[in-house]
Amino acid sequence: MSEESHILTRPLGAPAEPPAPEVQPGVPDEDSVISAIATVYDPEIPVNIYELGLIYAIDLHDDGRVDIEMTLTAPNCPSAQELPEQVREAVAALPGVSKATVQIVWDPPWDMSRMSDDARLALNMF
Repeated sequence: MSEESHILTRPLGAPAEPPAPEVQPGVPDEDSVISAIATVYDPEIPVNIYELGLIYAIDLHDDGRVDIEMTLTAPNCPSAQELPEQVREAVAALPGVSKATVQIVWDPPWDMSRMSDDARLALNMF
């Protein structure tokens, strides 16, 4: 019989370390989704669409799906096609997002009261 040598990595009698937990891909949190949305600007207004109050709902799902409801400043907004797609792309690029969807809603209609104080200040609307 051959002898095998064993190197102790912990003192005799010390409990074994528990196995490291399996790392699961993280589901994005609301703050990271808002930060991604805030990178999208209306080309006619120098304020991001989150501060403008165009985002009505953000639904995060355990499987990494993110559903967003947003509106536009007006139904005939010239950016009606590109803004929702820019929001979808910004959110879809986040780690942990399996799918991002953006739905345009018109109820309640957007008005300036939905803007943040920062947006009002940037647009000189006080």
